[in-house]
Order: sequence, then C-alpha cells, then structure tokens
Amino acid sequence: MSEETTEANTQDEANIEELDRYECRACGYVYEPNKGSSTGKIPPGTAFSDLPSVWRCPVCGASKAQFMNVGPIEGPSGFKENLGYGLGVNTLTPSQKNILIFGGLALGFLFFLSLYGLR
Repeated sequence: MSEETTEANTQDEANIEELDRYECRACGYVYEPNKGSSTGKIPPGTAFSDLPSVWRCPVCGASKAQFMNVGPIEGPSGFKENLGYGLGVNTLTPSQKNILIFGGLALGFLFFLSLYGLR
C-alpha cells in the first residue's frame, strides 16, 4: 500500500513539474503552459516537455535547451526543501506575503496616528 502511495506522490510531483513555467536564458521570455504559444501554434495546457524538439523561443529564436525551469505561477517562493522552516510564512505565495507585509505596515501606521488622540 505504501508503494502505491509513493508512486502516486511521484506522479503528482511529475505532473506539477510538467506545468512549471520555463524562462529563456537569452532574452527572458517565459513560456507558460496554461497560455501556450500563439506564434508557435502551441495550444494552452501543453507542458514544456511536450513541445516539439524543433520549437524555438518566439522572441529570440533560442532552442529549448536555453530554457530553465522557473517554477509555477502562484507557488511558494524559495526552494522546496526550505518550505518547512520558519514560522509558516515560507509556504505563503508572493501575493500572500505582500498582503501580510503591507497590511502590517498599514496597521503600524494607524497605531502611530492613534497616538495623536492620547492628548
């Protein structure tokens, strides 16, 4: 039973990695599987590994070998092995971290303004 669970987890990780974004190291173009590529006539939902071997960057013409994996769009930032450390903020997405940071700043500013009401 545990072997089946391990195989299922490995397949889930492989499926997640297939839908990761890939960035061209030459020009910075990001291939997003959810959008596909209109210039290469690649339909949305096509994983980077499923692209034809002759596919090239639509901006600069670099080969597939020039692309590197930059991860999913809304995943936690940082390395996967470091997500368990800290106070739980390592598993937040970048937009959630922005809300936490700027919300804290706004709250601090409101507390500062409330000091004027102590007279």
